Amino acid sequence: IHELGLGDKLAWLESKVGLYHGGTIWSFSTPMDLIRFKPLSMLQRLRVGWWTFVLQKTRNWRKFEDITAKDWLVQHMGAEAYRVIWEPLLRGKFGDYYDKVSMTWIWGKIYLRVASRGKGLQKERLGYPMGSFGEVFDVLGERVSQQGGEVHISAGVNRILVEDNSALGLEVQLPDSEPESRNYDAVIATTPSYIFTRLVSNLPDDYRDKLVNVQYLSAVLLILVMDRPLTDKYWISIADHNLPFVGIIEHTNMIDRSLYGGHHIVYLTNYPSRESELYQKSAEELMDELTPHLRRLNPDFELSWILEYHHHKVDGAQPIIGTNYSQRIPDHRTPIKNLYLANTTQIYPEDRGTNYSVRMGRQVARMVLEDAGEAVD
Repeated sequence: IHELGLGDKLAWLESKVGLYHGGTIWSFSTPMDLIRFKPLSMLQRLRVGWWTFVLQKTRNWRKFEDITAKDWLVQHMGAEAYRVIWEPLLRGKFGDYYDKVSMTWIWGKIYLRVASRGKGLQKERLGYPMGSFGEVFDVLGERVSQQGGEVHISAGVNRILVEDNSALGLEVQLPDSEPESRNYDAVIATTPSYIFTRLVSNLPDDYRDKLVNVQYLSAVLLILVMDRPLTDKYWISIADHNLPFVGIIEHTNMIDRSLYGGHHIVYLTNYPSRESELYQKSAEELMDELTPHLRRLNPDFELSWILEYHHHKVDGAQPIIGTNYSQRIPDHRTPIKNLYLANTTQIYPEDRGTNYSVRMGRQVARMVLEDAGEAVD
């Protein structure tokens, strides 16, 4: 972001995290919040706190690869802590795959988030570009154009052109245009793995197997524009099977609402499969199903607080991270010369995140330059 000249707009802000359980929103940002979490006995709270501390101090993620999160958490933090805290969160994030997820995923959530805290018992701090990510993308596009590149929005890619096991370019279809072939020195695909297999047909079986055997969940978001706050928390994880969403992100409890016309912005999040009933619902149907439950978080809530709403669906949003996942990650360099793959299945042991995507982009760009015989700083 500093390279784009937007470093002065990056703010590090304290987040207020909560956990909804048993009809109550519990603060869940610091060790002291855990001590106050009454749904667990004091002994159980101390047990969860100790093993969370151990995870924070454990650098070697590989020791967690061959055990599921369910098994490790039950063994170390106890069955009751797993039932109250962890199982609802895993179910919400991974659906029917909740008991297949590797403990490495939980390790990443705990160990890597500590880096955003200061010393002692300080709360988590998150970085956000105050001009929005939209400004970051716009400026990045301008820089690409200034250096002779082209950025095409809403352009279709029908297939990757391959000859003699070497990528030659793309068959593309720009808006209101016929398909055309374009030659390129190298191709970097950032699509989900199952899309990538449709774009190139002659991948070797061993590489293709790593792509087709990845399971994904989609993201379904309902974004509410409101005239007042819903809660006082930025992020609330839902540990309750009876609520039809897994998280509430109240964006304007971290970012000043004056940047959004004085309105309050609330995200209701879900990670369903594409075959699920929730995924198939329209925006209006989601509003009817989800919003009545908001009164459980704020008994004063009224539909009249909502000024407008927006519905978004993203396929291939969350890959399922199973045990021994590192053995199934496809290489960035595909078996086809000059063809590279960079997607969320290759971010590991970390979970998806903008900073990790930027890191991966740099790694793959370096590979392209090295393979082309270019000097790399």
